Formats: sequence, C-alpha cells, structure tokens
Amino acid sequence: MRHIREYLSSADQRSLLLEVRAVIAHAPLYRPTMPRTGKPFSVAMTNCGRLGWVSDRDGGYRYQKIHPETGEPWPAMPAAILDIWRALSDHSAPPEACLINYYRPGARLGLHRDEDEMDFSAPVVSISLGADARFRLGGLRRRDPSKTITLSSGDVLVLEGATRLAYHGIDRILDGGNELLSEGGRFNLTLRRVNPAV
Repeated sequence: MRHIREYLSSADQRSLLLEVRAVIAHAPLYRPTMPRTGKPFSVAMTNCGRLGWVSDRDGGYRYQKIHPETGEPWPAMPAAILDIWRALSDHSAPPEACLINYYRPGARLGLHRDEDEMDFSAPVVSISLGADARFRLGGLRRRDPSKTITLSSGDVLVLEGATRLAYHGIDRILDGGNELLSEGGRFNLTLRRVNPAV
C-alpha cells in the first residue's frame, strides 16, 4: 500500500471536484443495493469511464457499460483522473472504470475486497476529496488483523502487490474541518482496470 499524502494541491482538488460534478450531472448518484437482500448501501455512487461498477439484488456485483437507472453510457473519464493513474500506476494499460462514491456524514463502507475484476496485476488507485475518513486495511482474509489510517482531501491511496486483494473499508467520516464540499461529506474516486491488457 502506498499512501501519498496531499498529492493534490488545493487548486487541483477544486478543479477535480468540478470534473466530478460534471460527471454526476450526466450520470446521477444513486444508491446501489446488496445482492440477495436488496438492502441499500449507505454510500451513493456513480461511475465514469468505459465500464462502471454496480450492484443490485438480482444481478449482484458486476461491471457494465450503462448507468443502471438512466440506461445511458457512463461519461468519459476526465483527463485529470487519467493523469493521476499514469503518474502513480506502473501498469501498461489505462483504467477502465472510475467508481465515484459519495459518503455523506454518517456513511460507511464495510470491509470488502475489490475482486470483481479479471486483472489483478493492475493496482487500485483511490483519490480522496472532502472530509477526512478513517480507512481500515486488513489482510487477505476478513478476520486478519487490520490497521486504520486517516485519508484527507487530496490524498491518493494505491493498493498493489500484496494489498491489491486485501480487505478494506471506511469506518467513518470525520466531517468538519474541510470546506471543499459545500454539502459536507466526502467523494472517493476509485480507478480500476477490469480486463487484462491486450
């Protein structure tokens, strides 16, 4: 795991946030549901890029080319996001999906693994915008010991190598102290390569 603190300057964060809001204007945030139970996530989501990660009771976790509510293709991934991938990933192919999570104050995301991809050689690159978050990183088994770090606005986290398939999650949002998002809370952008590079 690489935690690059303050990778994005305040100006870069504001510029990237405008790009994120433009994506959301074309692909609105929605609440996915858990497989089998249909229970809504506490986190609202959308995507940009060729593919988007979705979840619902009937289809489970998967990637698809269209927004599940609008039926429209996901917007293109902004150049600024691709620049971050190129700078911090040594993978030969670009990301195919950028999952945008919005954590309102009080939202959390339980321990999980990013394992719906077919190419685990590529890292997962995660960008934080807004309120601080308590991020938990465990091992390859759900019950392995874990450690907690604070992710702040402008930080970038890279899960690669042994941590690429580690369990991880967001315990809580530490709202207050960051004025980037007028509505409060936090955006997290997760870049993923889904298919093997040709």
